[in-house]
Amino acid sequence: MTRPITTGVDGSEESLAALAWAGREAVRRGLALRVVHAWRYEPHEAVDGDRQTQAQWVRDAVDAGVRTVSGRYAGLEVTTDIVEGDVVDALTAAAAESEMLVLGSRGHGRVVGFLLGSVGQQVIAETVRPVVLVRSGDRAATEVDGREIVVGQEGDADDSAAALRFAFETAAARGATVRAVRAWTLPPVFAYSPGSLKLLDEAGGPEPYEIKALAEALQPWRERFPDVPVVEHVEMGSAGQVLLSMAGRAQLMVVGRRARRTAVGARIGSVAHGVLHHAECPVVVVPPA
Repeated sequence: MTRPITTGVDGSEESLAALAWAGREAVRRGLALRVVHAWRYEPHEAVDGDRQTQAQWVRDAVDAGVRTVSGRYAGLEVTTDIVEGDVVDALTAAAAESEMLVLGSRGHGRVVGFLLGSVGQQVIAETVRPVVLVRSGDRAATEVDGREIVVGQEGDADDSAAALRFAFETAAARGATVRAVRAWTLPPVFAYSPGSLKLLDEAGGPEPYEIKALAEALQPWRERFPDVPVVEHVEMGSAGQVLLSMAGRAQLMVVGRRARRTAVGARIGSVAHGVLHHAECPVVVVPPA
Protein backbone atom coordinates (compact mmCIF):
# COMPACT_ATOMS: atom_id res chain seq x y z
CA MET A 1 0.00 0.00 0.00
CA THR A 2 1.29 3.46 -0.90
CA ARG A 3 1.62 5.67 2.16
CA PRO A 4 1.20 9.47 2.14
CA ILE A 5 3.53 12.15 3.41
CA THR A 6 2.03 13.52 6.62
CA THR A 7 2.56 16.99 8.04
CA GLY A 8 1.46 18.34 11.40
CA VAL A 9 0.16 21.91 11.40
CA ASP A 10 -0.65 24.29 14.26
CA GLY A 11 -1.01 27.64 12.49
CA SER A 12 2.55 28.81 13.17
CA GLU A 13 4.84 30.10 10.40
CA GLU A 14 7.08 27.10 10.97
CA SER A 15 4.26 24.60 10.48
CA LEU A 16 3.12 26.39 7.31
CA ALA A 17 6.69 26.10 5.99
CA ALA A 18 6.55 22.41 6.86
CA LEU A 19 3.26 22.11 4.97
CA ALA A 20 4.80 23.73 1.89
CA TRP A 21 7.88 21.44 2.11
CA ALA A 22 5.67 18.37 2.47
CA GLY A 23 3.60 19.43 -0.53
CA ARG A 24 6.67 19.79 -2.75
CA GLU A 25 8.06 16.44 -1.61
CA ALA A 26 4.73 14.69 -2.16
CA VAL A 27 4.61 15.99 -5.74
CA ARG A 28 8.21 14.88 -6.40
CA ARG A 29 7.55 11.38 -5.07
CA GLY A 30 4.07 11.03 -6.55
CA LEU A 31 2.47 10.58 -3.12
CA ALA A 32 -0.63 11.95 -1.42
CA LEU A 33 -0.37 14.59 1.32
CA ARG A 34 -2.06 14.16 4.69
CA VAL A 35 -2.46 17.18 6.99
CA VAL A 36 -2.96 16.50 10.70
CA HIS A 37 -3.85 18.91 13.50
CA ALA A 38 -4.24 17.79 17.12
CA TRP A 39 -6.13 19.99 19.60
CA ARG A 40 -7.83 19.99 22.99
CA TYR A 41 -11.09 21.67 23.96
CA GLU A 42 -10.50 24.53 26.43
CA PRO A 43 -13.72 25.03 28.47
CA HIS A 44 -12.77 28.11 30.47
CA GLU A 45 -13.43 31.83 30.46
CA ALA A 46 -10.19 32.75 28.73
CA VAL A 47 -11.28 30.87 25.60
CA ASP A 48 -14.69 31.74 24.14
CA GLY A 49 -16.89 29.26 22.35
CA ASP A 50 -18.24 25.78 23.04
CA ARG A 51 -16.62 22.59 21.75
CA GLN A 52 -18.31 22.79 18.37
CA THR A 53 -17.32 26.43 17.91
CA GLN A 54 -13.69 25.80 18.85
CA ALA A 55 -13.56 22.77 16.54
CA GLN A 56 -14.77 24.96 13.67
CA TRP A 57 -12.09 27.57 14.41
CA VAL A 58 -9.47 24.85 14.24
CA ARG A 59 -10.81 23.47 10.98
CA ASP A 60 -11.01 26.94 9.40
CA ALA A 61 -7.37 27.62 10.31
CA VAL A 62 -6.18 24.28 8.93
CA ASP A 63 -8.29 24.59 5.76
CA ALA A 64 -6.70 27.96 4.99
CA GLY A 65 -3.24 26.39 4.87
CA VAL A 66 -4.48 23.39 2.89
CA ARG A 67 -6.09 25.65 0.28
CA THR A 68 -2.74 27.34 -0.28
CA VAL A 69 -0.85 24.13 -1.01
CA SER A 70 -3.74 22.61 -2.99
CA GLY A 71 -3.93 25.71 -5.15
CA ARG A 72 -0.22 25.51 -5.87
CA TYR A 73 -0.30 21.84 -6.93
CA ALA A 74 -3.56 21.14 -8.73
CA GLY A 75 -2.97 17.40 -9.08
CA LEU A 76 -1.93 16.81 -5.48
CA GLU A 77 -4.25 14.61 -3.41
CA VAL A 78 -4.68 16.21 0.03
CA THR A 79 -6.60 14.86 3.03
CA THR A 80 -7.12 16.58 6.38
CA ASP A 81 -7.49 15.03 9.85
CA ILE A 82 -8.54 17.11 12.85
CA VAL A 83 -7.81 15.04 15.96
CA GLU A 84 -8.96 15.92 19.46
CA GLY A 85 -6.62 14.35 21.98
CA ASP A 86 -3.00 13.86 22.94
CA VAL A 87 -0.63 15.43 20.42
CA VAL A 88 2.20 12.90 20.73
CA ASP A 89 -0.21 9.99 20.33
CA ALA A 90 -1.92 11.60 17.34
CA LEU A 91 1.29 12.40 15.48
CA THR A 92 2.94 9.09 16.30
CA ALA A 93 -0.10 7.19 15.03
CA ALA A 94 -0.23 9.31 11.88
CA ALA A 95 3.48 8.79 11.24
CA ALA A 96 3.10 5.01 11.45
CA GLU A 97 0.78 5.17 8.43
CA SER A 98 3.02 7.52 6.44
CA GLU A 99 6.25 7.61 4.46
CA MET A 100 7.45 10.43 6.68
CA LEU A 101 6.21 13.02 9.17
CA VAL A 102 6.99 16.69 8.50
CA LEU A 103 6.91 19.26 11.33
CA GLY A 104 7.81 22.90 11.84
CA SER A 105 10.94 23.72 13.84
CA ARG A 106 12.26 26.92 15.35
CA GLY A 107 15.59 25.32 16.28
CA HIS A 108 17.97 26.71 18.89
CA GLY A 109 16.44 24.86 21.80
CA ARG A 110 12.82 24.11 21.03
CA VAL A 111 10.31 22.91 18.50
CA VAL A 112 7.39 25.24 18.03
CA GLY A 113 3.66 25.19 18.65
CA PHE A 114 2.28 21.94 19.97
CA LEU A 115 5.81 20.47 20.03
CA LEU A 116 7.33 22.61 22.75
CA GLY A 117 10.19 21.16 24.79
CA SER A 118 10.30 17.44 25.47
CA VAL A 119 7.09 16.75 23.53
CA GLY A 120 8.92 17.29 20.24
CA GLN A 121 11.66 14.91 21.25
CA GLN A 122 9.09 12.28 22.24
CA VAL A 123 7.46 12.48 18.82
CA ILE A 124 10.82 12.09 17.07
CA ALA A 125 11.98 9.34 19.42
CA GLU A 126 8.80 7.27 19.23
CA THR A 127 7.87 7.41 15.54
CA VAL A 128 8.72 4.46 13.31
CA ARG A 129 9.08 6.69 10.23
CA PRO A 130 11.50 9.50 9.33
CA VAL A 131 10.66 12.90 10.83
CA VAL A 132 11.50 16.07 8.90
CA LEU A 133 11.94 19.37 10.77
CA VAL A 134 11.50 22.55 8.70
CA ARG A 135 12.18 26.17 9.70
CA SER A 136 9.99 29.12 8.79
CA GLY A 137 12.66 30.56 6.48
CA ASP A 138 12.76 27.48 4.27
CA ARG A 139 12.28 28.21 0.57
CA ALA A 140 11.85 26.01 -2.50
CA ALA A 141 14.79 27.79 -4.16
CA THR A 142 17.28 26.02 -1.89
CA GLU A 143 16.23 22.71 -3.43
CA VAL A 144 17.21 23.66 -6.96
CA ASP A 145 20.42 25.69 -6.64
CA GLY A 146 22.91 22.82 -6.51
CA ARG A 147 22.94 22.24 -2.78
CA GLU A 148 23.56 18.70 -1.59
CA ILE A 149 21.76 16.06 0.42
CA VAL A 150 24.13 15.68 3.38
CA VAL A 151 23.86 12.42 5.32
CA GLY A 152 25.75 11.26 8.39
CA GLN A 153 27.19 7.74 8.36
CA GLU A 154 28.62 5.87 11.32
CA GLY A 155 29.45 2.33 12.35
CA ASP A 156 29.28 -0.50 9.82
CA ALA A 157 27.18 -0.83 6.69
CA ASP A 158 24.02 -1.74 8.60
CA ASP A 159 24.16 0.99 11.26
CA SER A 160 23.28 3.84 8.90
CA ALA A 161 21.43 1.89 6.20
CA ALA A 162 18.07 3.56 6.85
CA ALA A 163 19.53 7.08 6.76
CA LEU A 164 21.52 6.33 3.59
CA ARG A 165 18.45 4.88 1.91
CA PHE A 166 16.45 8.05 2.66
CA ALA A 167 19.28 10.28 1.41
CA PHE A 168 19.70 8.41 -1.87
CA GLU A 169 15.95 8.19 -2.54
CA THR A 170 15.60 11.92 -1.93
CA ALA A 171 18.62 12.77 -4.08
CA ALA A 172 17.25 10.62 -6.91
CA ALA A 173 13.88 12.39 -6.73
CA ARG A 174 15.54 15.83 -6.74
CA GLY A 175 18.47 15.20 -9.11
CA ALA A 176 20.83 16.14 -6.29
CA THR A 177 24.25 15.03 -5.06
CA VAL A 178 24.65 13.00 -1.88
CA ARG A 179 27.47 14.04 0.44
CA ALA A 180 28.07 11.18 2.88
CA VAL A 181 29.88 12.37 6.00
CA ARG A 182 31.75 10.11 8.40
CA ALA A 183 33.37 11.78 11.43
CA TRP A 184 35.97 10.05 13.55
CA THR A 185 38.01 10.66 16.67
CA LEU A 186 40.96 8.96 18.32
CA PRO A 187 39.77 7.06 21.40
CA PRO A 188 42.26 5.66 23.90
CA VAL A 189 44.05 2.56 22.60
CA PHE A 190 42.38 0.37 25.21
CA ALA A 191 38.99 1.17 23.68
CA TYR A 192 39.88 -0.91 20.62
CA SER A 193 39.35 -4.65 20.73
CA PRO A 194 42.15 -6.90 19.43
CA GLY A 195 40.04 -7.48 16.32
CA SER A 196 39.64 -3.73 15.76
CA LEU A 197 43.37 -3.14 16.19
CA LYS A 198 44.07 -5.80 13.56
CA LEU A 199 41.66 -4.13 11.11
CA LEU A 200 43.25 -0.73 11.75
CA ASP A 201 46.69 -2.16 11.12
CA GLU A 202 45.57 -3.80 7.88
CA ALA A 203 43.96 -0.54 6.70
CA GLY A 204 47.12 1.45 7.35
CA GLY A 205 45.83 3.54 10.27
CA PRO A 206 42.65 5.15 11.63
CA GLU A 207 41.87 7.51 8.76
CA PRO A 208 42.28 4.96 5.94
CA TYR A 209 40.16 2.59 8.04
CA GLU A 210 37.38 5.21 8.25
CA ILE A 211 37.60 5.93 4.51
CA LYS A 212 37.25 2.23 3.76
CA ALA A 213 34.33 1.84 6.18
CA LEU A 214 32.43 4.71 4.53
CA ALA A 215 33.08 3.33 1.04
CA GLU A 216 31.78 -0.10 2.07
CA ALA A 217 28.63 1.40 3.63
CA LEU A 218 27.93 3.38 0.44
CA GLN A 219 28.60 0.60 -2.05
CA PRO A 220 25.12 -1.00 -2.08
CA TRP A 221 23.44 2.39 -2.43
CA ARG A 222 25.77 3.45 -5.25
CA GLU A 223 24.77 0.26 -7.06
CA ARG A 224 21.08 0.80 -6.43
CA PHE A 225 21.17 4.48 -7.46
CA PRO A 226 23.92 4.63 -10.13
CA ASP A 227 22.78 8.04 -11.44
CA VAL A 228 23.09 9.80 -8.07
CA PRO A 229 26.43 11.65 -7.73
CA VAL A 230 28.19 10.91 -4.42
CA VAL A 231 30.84 12.79 -2.46
CA GLU A 232 32.59 10.81 0.28
CA HIS A 233 33.63 13.05 3.17
CA VAL A 234 35.74 11.69 6.05
CA GLU A 235 36.89 14.16 8.69
CA MET A 236 38.38 13.98 12.15
CA GLY A 237 36.14 15.59 14.78
CA SER A 238 32.88 15.14 16.65
CA ALA A 239 30.03 13.96 14.44
CA GLY A 240 27.77 16.86 15.38
CA GLN A 241 30.37 19.53 14.65
CA VAL A 242 31.48 17.96 11.37
CA LEU A 243 27.90 17.65 10.12
CA LEU A 244 27.06 21.21 11.10
CA SER A 245 30.12 22.45 9.20
CA MET A 246 28.48 20.96 6.08
CA ALA A 247 25.11 22.66 6.68
CA GLY A 248 25.87 25.65 4.46
CA ARG A 249 26.11 23.44 1.38
CA ALA A 250 23.04 21.33 2.27
CA GLN A 251 19.48 21.58 0.99
CA LEU A 252 18.66 18.77 3.42
CA MET A 253 20.51 17.03 6.24
CA VAL A 254 19.82 13.39 7.08
CA VAL A 255 20.84 11.87 10.41
CA GLY A 256 20.12 8.55 12.08
CA ARG A 257 18.25 8.28 15.36
CA ARG A 258 19.46 6.82 18.60
CA ALA A 259 16.46 7.08 20.88
CA ARG A 260 16.69 6.17 24.55
CA ARG A 261 14.33 6.15 27.50
CA THR A 262 15.01 8.19 30.64
CA ALA A 263 13.12 8.91 33.84
CA VAL A 264 11.65 12.04 32.22
CA GLY A 265 10.69 10.47 28.89
CA ALA A 266 12.14 9.63 25.49
CA ARG A 267 15.31 11.34 24.30
CA ILE A 268 17.09 11.32 20.96
CA GLY A 269 20.84 11.00 20.42
CA SER A 270 23.18 13.94 20.93
CA VAL A 271 24.16 14.22 17.25
CA ALA A 272 20.56 14.44 16.03
CA HIS A 273 19.74 16.80 18.89
CA GLY A 274 22.57 19.19 18.01
CA VAL A 275 21.86 19.20 14.27
CA LEU A 276 18.14 19.79 14.81
CA HIS A 277 18.75 22.83 16.95
CA HIS A 278 21.49 24.51 14.89
CA ALA A 279 21.23 23.56 11.20
CA GLU A 280 19.36 26.17 9.16
CA CYS A 281 18.27 23.73 6.45
CA PRO A 282 15.54 21.09 6.91
CA VAL A 283 16.74 18.08 8.92
CA VAL A 284 15.48 14.50 8.66
CA VAL A 285 15.83 12.15 11.63
CA VAL A 286 15.60 8.56 10.44
CA PRO A 287 14.89 5.67 12.84
CA PRO A 288 16.87 2.45 12.45
CA ALA A 289 15.58 -0.04 9.91
